[in-house]
Amino acid sequence: MSEQTQQTEQEEVVSEEQAPKGFLGKVDNFFGVKKSGSNFRTEIVAGLTTFMAMVYILMVNAGMFQLVIGGDDPYGAAYIATAIGAIVGTLLMAFLAKMPLAQASGMGVNAFIVYTLVLGGTGLSYANCMVFTLLDGVIFLILTTTGLRQKIFEAIPAGVRHAIPVGIGLFIAFIGMQNAGIIVSNASLNADGSINPGTLVGFVSFNVLSDANTYGGMIVPFVALVGVIAIAIMTKKNVKGAILWGILGTAVLYYALAGLGCAWNDAACVSLFESISLSNPFNAFAAWGKDSVGVVFYEGFDFSAYLGTAGNNAGTLVVLIITTALSLCMIDMFDTIGTLYGACSKGNLLDENGTPINMNKMMLSDAIATCTGAIAGTSTVTTFVESSSGVAAGGKTGFTALVTGVCFIIAMFLSPIAQLIPSCATATALIWVGVLMMTSVTKIDWSDAAEAIVAFLTFIVMVLGYSISKGIGIGIIAYIIVCVCTGKVKEVSIPTWVIGIVFLATFLLT
Repeated sequence: MSEQTQQTEQEEVVSEEQAPKGFLGKVDNFFGVKKSGSNFRTEIVAGLTTFMAMVYILMVNAGMFQLVIGGDDPYGAAYIATAIGAIVGTLLMAFLAKMPLAQASGMGVNAFIVYTLVLGGTGLSYANCMVFTLLDGVIFLILTTTGLRQKIFEAIPAGVRHAIPVGIGLFIAFIGMQNAGIIVSNASLNADGSINPGTLVGFVSFNVLSDANTYGGMIVPFVALVGVIAIAIMTKKNVKGAILWGILGTAVLYYALAGLGCAWNDAACVSLFESISLSNPFNAFAAWGKDSVGVVFYEGFDFSAYLGTAGNNAGTLVVLIITTALSLCMIDMFDTIGTLYGACSKGNLLDENGTPINMNKMMLSDAIATCTGAIAGTSTVTTFVESSSGVAAGGKTGFTALVTGVCFIIAMFLSPIAQLIPSCATATALIWVGVLMMTSVTKIDWSDAAEAIVAFLTFIVMVLGYSISKGIGIGIIAYIIVCVCTGKVKEVSIPTWVIGIVFLATFLLT
């Protein structure tokens, strides 16, 4: 027997000894852990890494939706709804797609629903928006199963596609800065009682000599800015879960500075500590059962508040439903596709054509999770870009997603602790996500005046117009006009014309 043959046999024996037996063996066969070149230890570490990188969504999303849900404990209801969406979406990735990615309520869409649709004076309710979210999931499900998803994706001009994440990032960062009091309104009253809008917004004043500025008021924007910089530093140093540590560190700093404020009896600081209380974690489940889950069915189709608003009628409602569901679906689709390509490329999880493996199953998981999330009471559930951190840590199979999903199940019972996180701390995550989403601006061909104006109008209207859907609509309409006026009308596809006409009707009729 040759030395090479003996070595091969020894390697086979070692391989057999290392192969999991019994229940673990069945788990290994199902997920293909060993076959992928990974192992359970690596998959567990990867799953924990992904969870640490994206758990902030539970606090951030709950902080947003508590503004619109209502009831005795809107934060708790939103927290549980967000957790349910994350658990279902991530476990679908684990058992259906068998991929090392995780899902949760997407950043950007949540802001669109809360700040544009509900708080934007449209007359729409939280329950109405869950109907739109459910429609988004159903449309996404149909597009995925029929293959039309690719046709819709191709119908959106490149300039608009590249500008969407930029606009959403700026929009989210703007909201974060407002929540933290970094960007404030500088409107004032004139002598005759009329409102002077000034420049509409301005940077917060840190003038310690001004009587208008209090210690308790200034620590909120201060710690938020410190938190964002801290996240950037930790990210630069490759610290795992930098966003989560940034949120927690900012919260600690906030309470420490507020504690100092109590020493000299600052009213805001004293009031803060007097309002702190820890509730039973099951109260959040009760609030969720009462005010969130199923609201899409028993309140969602009541559009009386919208129809009661001046200028609204059945026709404008139909157009609004179509354009809103379309906007949600496009945002979800672009976000998911971009995340899947980005995350899978980091882990060499692409096929010979450069497409993520199990692409359709991952998209199907996304669509089903969005439908489930709408029923649970949260916004569109999508694959999180933070999943890339788990892939980078070595995650290759659905077992990574299973570990992340189990972590979300445990976190679901920690809502009272999460509720102690101040808004200035969660604002750091919003601002930092805005930073991350700005990378797409490099994909825009700024040397091409046609693409530049389309992209610019898309994201500038999103931010200054405080509406993601209007930014997308303006971008598509601008693209059509530019093509018509430059002799490139043949480049405008029929689906693009249809989408543009629908958005034009929205601007003219709603």
